[in-house]
Amino acid sequence: MRESCEVLIVGGGPAGASTAVSLRHQGIDVMLVDRARFPRPKPCAEYLSPEASRILDSMGALAAVESTGAAQLAGVLVRAPNGDTIRGEFIAGHAYTPFRQRGLSVRREVLDKLLVDSARAAGADVHEGTRVMTLTRRPTGGFDAEILCDGIRKRLRCRLVIGADGLHSLVANRLGLTRAARWPRRLALVTHYEGVADIGPLAEMHVERDGFVGIADVGHGLTTVAMVVPARRARELAGHKEDFLEGWLRSKPQLAGRFASARRVTPIQATGPFASQARRAWSDDALLVGDAADFFDPFTGEGIFAALRGGELAAASATRALRAAGGARRQALASYEADRRATFGGKWIVERVIAAVVANPWLINRAARTLSRRRDMADLLIGVTGDFVPAREIVNARYVLTTFGVLG
Repeated sequence: MRESCEVLIVGGGPAGASTAVSLRHQGIDVMLVDRARFPRPKPCAEYLSPEASRILDSMGALAAVESTGAAQLAGVLVRAPNGDTIRGEFIAGHAYTPFRQRGLSVRREVLDKLLVDSARAAGADVHEGTRVMTLTRRPTGGFDAEILCDGIRKRLRCRLVIGADGLHSLVANRLGLTRAARWPRRLALVTHYEGVADIGPLAEMHVERDGFVGIADVGHGLTTVAMVVPARRARELAGHKEDFLEGWLRSKPQLAGRFASARRVTPIQATGPFASQARRAWSDDALLVGDAADFFDPFTGEGIFAALRGGELAAASATRALRAAGGARRQALASYEADRRATFGGKWIVERVIAAVVANPWLINRAARTLSRRRDMADLLIGVTGDFVPAREIVNARYVLTTFGVLG
């Protein structure tokens, strides 16, 4: 391992890989480290919105991902507790067209390995099975990092560090940027089944009064199952994840028959609590990207797109900072926050509104009753969550009042 680099990226998931590839496209010297060795399992809904394919294409990874047998998803179906369903598709009668006509669903073991390989192919110096132990800011700028690689501690100097190390980011913690949000506090159980009945081309979200579950084809005869429940139920889950998940599925009449002959084929992984956001996504000579910067709620399911797009934004700000000096360098890093607000601000509003609606049975039932009849409105909603319809199409008084039956 070298003793210095321009940019150290901690975390090799979609956010870190996207940042690395984007920086390499600008000729920046990059080292990417991850404590895991790829492929590795990762609890995730494993859904990529149609617009995520644009970034995969720019990374040189889209053809490889599509060739793995990834499932092609035409849209999303949401079932409310009262049984009403919201069905929206990506190709619809509105004026917006995604980069690809369908979303992708692919296991994270497959996706993340391909993205790390893309970072390598772009010229990033990638080290798997490597852990950052300490991170110390130098008085003259940049950082000294102590890294554990192949059981040996090594010192590394870098001009800039990017934390892409997930929900419980070491980088954010070491830089004093961590802040836990109070709401919503949820936990997820994620696994895969084979033999689930009636799996079609739509990702499904089944909202119940005691949580919700997402199920979707992930290719090769497998179905991703991601159940989310309030964090207060953590004691029920401890040591009983299998019984809890399977009991929950059996208790829902619309799901029990579909899972009657299904077989769980991967261990259940737990993750959460969700809802975390850094005080800010930048510091002197440092940026946070992906879940390390913010992780609000898994219901809308496009966290992989946010990680990929965030990597592009982080790389742009980092490049400007590395080519600047003095106050201009700090200003370039600070601009990352404004770029994130401009790119994701509308979606952040949508995510919070959806989280509030899903948490209230009366609201989700009322919304589903309207949107089950208004396919045009449902398609717009799914287009926004698919990252190619602007949030302003649904973040307006007419859409909201119509959804909840105030306007006809």
